[in-house]
Amino acid sequence: MLQAELSALKAAGKQVGLVPTMGALHAGHVSLVERSVAENDVTVVSIFVNPTQFNDKNDLIKYPRTLEADCSLLEKAGATIAFAPSVEEIYPEPDTRTFSYAPLDTVMEGAFRPGHFNGVCQIVSKLFDMVKPHRAYFGEKDFQQLAVIREMVHQMEFPLEVVGCPIVREADGLAMSSRNTRLSSEERTTALNISRTLFESLEYAKKHTLGETKSYVEQGIAAVDGLRLEYYEVVDARTMQPVNAWDEAEGIVGCITVFCGDVRLIDNIRYK
Repeated sequence: MLQAELSALKAAGKQVGLVPTMGALHAGHVSLVERSVAENDVTVVSIFVNPTQFNDKNDLIKYPRTLEADCSLLEKAGATIAFAPSVEEIYPEPDTRTFSYAPLDTVMEGAFRPGHFNGVCQIVSKLFDMVKPHRAYFGEKDFQQLAVIREMVHQMEFPLEVVGCPIVREADGLAMSSRNTRLSSEERTTALNISRTLFESLEYAKKHTLGETKSYVEQGIAAVDGLRLEYYEVVDARTMQPVNAWDEAEGIVGCITVFCGDVRLIDNIRYK
């Protein structure tokens, strides 16, 4: 039904944008939807908590699900179609495909969440096949994911444009995330130290080496009760590989993952 409707729209010359999400939508998602609405005639937003990208079953169970509120938000943002399939619809049988884009997907999230990017590529490739969009929109908060998806699109020769959109932050600097809803009010205040430390490191980096800046961030997070650093890597923005000096790459990004209580939060900052 979805594909038939989209085929008719495309036959009429309509441009289609896709915003893949796992629901629990917030202003960051809305910014992706609004970008798609501005650049396409039709915007499809998928809402699907994808089981194959969770390597922690408890994380999958706890992931917030707010479909009714999500659809209301999408209507206000101008989305054309909300696509909220069941697991059975997406995976009528187990998806045994494997995706490997080393070294992009073997570091950071790939190292700490085995199988995560394989699951991401499974669902995103399925959505691309189902919707066949002209453009697909992803947030830069998941910086490594965006790089992996770009590589998948390149290698699988999907005829679409991947559009990366800037991180959207709360007024106090915290990167917007569906997982933020799981934070207690005290944890929410504690979590602010993540973005605060990253922004402070931008100034620090102007007069210090890359190694010193990395230590500054790691020590800053370690000093905060209630935060536990999983990793902080300063990487080449193109290859996701660690760099050791500011002149080693044209684009350099600091990628961080921190546990605040039992909630896993990610963020990043661009140094150049």
